[in-house]
Amino acid sequence: MLLRLVPDNTHIKFMWLRKFSFPLSILLVIASLAGFFTVGMNYGIDFKGGTIIEIKTDGPADIGAIRSELSALNLGDVQVQEFGASDDILIRVEEQPGGELAQQSVVQRVRTIFADDNVDFRRVEVVGPRVSGELAQAGAIAVGAALFAILIYIWFRFEWQFAVGAILTTANDVVITVGLFVLLQLDFSLSSIAAVLTIIGYSLNDTVVVYDRIRENLRKYKKRPLADILDQSINETLSRTTMTSVTTLLALIALYVFGGEVIQSFTLAMIFGIVIGTYSSIFLAAPLLILLNLRPDALSRNDGDDEKEAKANATV
Repeated sequence: MLLRLVPDNTHIKFMWLRKFSFPLSILLVIASLAGFFTVGMNYGIDFKGGTIIEIKTDGPADIGAIRSELSALNLGDVQVQEFGASDDILIRVEEQPGGELAQQSVVQRVRTIFADDNVDFRRVEVVGPRVSGELAQAGAIAVGAALFAILIYIWFRFEWQFAVGAILTTANDVVITVGLFVLLQLDFSLSSIAAVLTIIGYSLNDTVVVYDRIRENLRKYKKRPLADILDQSINETLSRTTMTSVTTLLALIALYVFGGEVIQSFTLAMIFGIVIGTYSSIFLAAPLLILLNLRPDALSRNDGDDEKEAKANATV
């Protein structure tokens, strides 16, 4: 027997619930934007600038001990992570006030920690504000390009109402996820950009599944009210949507609990984004089509195509 979190043949009136989902989403978006422009993001070293130190230890490194010793130096945001082998360590320290001399002092203070150990300092780089600003700009362009590509793809595959609905739904997920970073002051780095882009892809996938079923039902039930068709389409895909979300969340929760503090902000953003993406694909994507005045006969086809589809459905 197959596991089902949602029973088949549900008849939930999602279109009626839009009187609650629309105001809630608008409120969350406004709050997220207000927080972004007033409180601001807790930008990581990738965007604020800082010092990057690559070392190679004599044998497997104790990441926890290194992180504790560096924290005792009171240098602000310090990130320690392995890359490649277990003895290759990357240390990132946020930019210190005081100009170039202050950054050089950081390197000297870090060296004192490993003075008694056989450690090879392979690379020392200082990321300035100009480079970090270029990274921020590149990240914003990546998100904008992804949204634009979604608009073109959905418009080509469906009708323009579907394209606008998908963009609004995805933008809602991105803005509210940014609001989470502002609210909790999570470290926002290049990995956070990767999390946002992943959330965009996940949200789009869920939305396209719902829209594809809506397109099929619009062709099948041309004389039914649009709200009834949308309700039926969401109910038919509800089991698939919830199962996909829950299985993804199980993996992400395991990463958050056991993955260590280096990836906690990334996984927390992913967990929140999956929840918001699932919510928006159910409660926003389809109701937006009513707001955009989609006609039930927008995807009408000739009788020959309808007869072929009817025969195919009868065969199945």
